[in-house]
Amino acid sequence: MAATKRAWKLQDFVAHSANVNCLALGPKSGRVMVTGGEDKKVNMWAVGKPNCIMSLSGHTSPVESVRFGNTEELVAAGSQSGTIKIWDLEAAKIVRTLTGHKSSIQTLDFHPYGEFVASGSFDTNVKLWDVRRKGCIYTYRGHTNRINSVRFSPDGRWVASAGEDGLAKLWDLAAGKLINEFKHHTGPVNNIEFHPNEFLLATGSADRTVKFWDLENFNLVGTTDKEASPIRCILFHQDGNVLFSGGQDSLHVYSWEPVKCFDSYSMGWGKVADMTTSSNQLIGASYSQSNVSLFVVDLARTNMSGDISHVEQPSKPVQQQIPFTASGHRKNFVTERPHTQCSGGDQGAEMKTEPEEEQTQDHGEDDQSPAQIENPDDYRELFQPRKHLARSPPKEPFPAPLADPVPVAVVPANNQQNVTRPVTQSVSRPVTQSVSQTHSSPPRQEPEAPVHQPPPAAPVHQPPPAAQHHPVSNVIPSDRDKPVGLDMNAFLPKQPQHSVAPSSSVNNANIGPPEVSESEIISAIEKGHGSMCSVLTSRHKNLDVVRSIWTSGEIRTALESAINMNDLAIIVDLLNVMCLKTSLWKLDLCVVLLPKIEELVESKYENYILTSCQAIKLIMKSFSQLIKSNITSPPLSGVDISREERYNKCKKCYDSLVNIRYIIEQKQHLVGKIGSTFREVKLILGGLDS
Repeated sequence: MAATKRAWKLQDFVAHSANVNCLALGPKSGRVMVTGGEDKKVNMWAVGKPNCIMSLSGHTSPVESVRFGNTEELVAAGSQSGTIKIWDLEAAKIVRTLTGHKSSIQTLDFHPYGEFVASGSFDTNVKLWDVRRKGCIYTYRGHTNRINSVRFSPDGRWVASAGEDGLAKLWDLAAGKLINEFKHHTGPVNNIEFHPNEFLLATGSADRTVKFWDLENFNLVGTTDKEASPIRCILFHQDGNVLFSGGQDSLHVYSWEPVKCFDSYSMGWGKVADMTTSSNQLIGASYSQSNVSLFVVDLARTNMSGDISHVEQPSKPVQQQIPFTASGHRKNFVTERPHTQCSGGDQGAEMKTEPEEEQTQDHGEDDQSPAQIENPDDYRELFQPRKHLARSPPKEPFPAPLADPVPVAVVPANNQQNVTRPVTQSVSRPVTQSVSQTHSSPPRQEPEAPVHQPPPAAPVHQPPPAAQHHPVSNVIPSDRDKPVGLDMNAFLPKQPQHSVAPSSSVNNANIGPPEVSESEIISAIEKGHGSMCSVLTSRHKNLDVVRSIWTSGEIRTALESAINMNDLAIIVDLLNVMCLKTSLWKLDLCVVLLPKIEELVESKYENYILTSCQAIKLIMKSFSQLIKSNITSPPLSGVDISREERYNKCKKCYDSLVNIRYIIEQKQHLVGKIGSTFREVKLILGGLDS
């Protein structure tokens, strides 16, 4: 029996006419997906099908976050302007528009059994909304940077938030106050998830670890080993036996008490944005520019118990895995809906509310924005069934493709009959390719020989013409999968040209040039890297010099030395460190760094630009008031050396920030994450003149 893959790419398609900013999978069925884009639209999809079911319009700024309701009847979408819109998928229309946040909505979640929504924003606040009453019930303040993730507890009593400030917080909805703060991460906390049953919380961070927290005593239960990349997405299995952790091109399966990695996959999905489970499969979704990719993992062949005896045996019946269970001492959530919350009036009484002036008004004129149903048949099947509303499409598992066959390389041996040699290759990876497929030379043209033409390829879903109206950035993205401006085939050995006699052209029509052996390919690839090694060696030496000065306590001298090295990559490395340790910043360092930050803003590399913008935000947050107060009140006549020095430093910083603001104003209309970041920074820099 042929082996099948444990993990594979299901589909890859264009989802929006501009860059995709966010996506979410249906938590109940795992077979529907919603995406939000720079084109200000929210698009609905059926997992496994390439065509858009329904397009939801109404936002006036790019959509930055999306989330399904627990029954997949509603979708919430948050925009860059701070507006939230709630869509009824059966009626195909907006039912609520909620305003109150001062900046971009980064994350959303629906209450498990009440008509409430939680939102986290770039303005550092978490808000609780009553969807029926069209307003904000309460605002939870305490984070010092943007909110990356919010989640309600399974019993609906708590809401947890995770922030760019490296903190996770637990809030009591009834009391409207902070219960506990979780502080042990050393980088931004990207994700937060409650265990489906136990009083257990998991947090995934840019510090490349997942931490587990006991919600009875608020102690740290355990921490995973550092992964190769920041944690992008975490998900408890629906049975609560393991946790899945998604990183850049990887998936890990963890237990806790003790923390142990049961299984791992090399996925090739890039920056995974959401995961869910369905029909004993894990579905993962990622996006890059205007494309969305979906991946499937066979959980029946995933080790989720620590026992590897039955894993990787696709030719035999899959044995039932014994689920991992915790020690049993921890309390469980009571997930039954309280009787006191059955009526609309009683629901709100269970939660802390703010004074009436905090309530936001619904913009009725925007709620009439119609949905454009692109695929009526799929729409009726999913959202308008004959008898009752069902959010669960058929949940048969997606069929696993056959594992890649072991490729062979043809090696001629002294004019004798060709022999074949197997090339060692893993079959468990989701995306693999033989060497001969990847690096083969173009086939020779043989006009006299009959050539079988393959059937035409299926049409590819193209973005609508509106995409032409968005300005295109020439910035090199940080998540590119290959070097820019390099032809990888140029590093391979050239194949010899063989002439074919005219009289034998027909007989030799199907005989191509001899294949290059695997050893020859590897040998050729290993050559020609001297220049790159020299660059990296030089950069390593420069960083060692900066580090030695830095560790001696002379931070400004270290920064000046780095600037004199004339290597922006070193400046970016230092800024990344300083953005994580805000206590290092002083006005003197701003004077030194701002001219280089101005150069980074104009760089062609996305990660340079994003790092510089993060530094600008930090400088404005820490020093804007000082700079404005000194600029507006220059020193009077007389001798006050310290004040004059402070004024001169503030003047230099102000001039650099004004120059940066001018550059950003010219580029703020770019699409994607760069444009979104530029618009955020422009708003912040507007405070220079307020």
